[in-house]
Amino acid sequence: MSGIDSTLSALHDDERDLELDLLAAAERHRAEHEFHHVATDVARWSREHATRLAALGRDRGLDLSGPRDHPSPGALAALREKASQALGRRPETGLVLLHDLRDLHLAAVGNSLHWEMLAQAAQATRDGRLLELVSACHPQTLRQMRWTNTMIKVLSPQLLVSA
Repeated sequence: MSGIDSTLSALHDDERDLELDLLAAAERHRAEHEFHHVATDVARWSREHATRLAALGRDRGLDLSGPRDHPSPGALAALREKASQALGRRPETGLVLLHDLRDLHLAAVGNSLHWEMLAQAAQATRDGRLLELVSACHPQTLRQMRWTNTMIKVLSPQLLVSA
């Protein structure tokens, strides 16, 4: 498997993970309406990215539709969800939200780095299809990063001081 194929596969898995993590966090923080709705919306971007990566992978002889190469971080998310349910709307719930936002932000940053590596490889190899995919998807990943970062900036002062 080439380096490009390996990166496509890793990014595909990571986009699937980010989608699931965004949806899980949206459910966990359903009472935070703005967060819930935006997280659900931006999760669709990761689903679309994974679908488009799988299509490009098929054209390159890769099957990206199977199980992930690495386990999903679902166990930690499930534990955090149980803690959130037990805490209800107490101040500690805000800390759970901040931790979720941090994890979502770091996942989006990782995806952005993969997109950037693929962009550089596409330019170096003059791969127009790969460059088109990166050009369509990477800006949405950057928006996911900006959203999580903004939410952290807005919520941190209030939640950390009141906790």
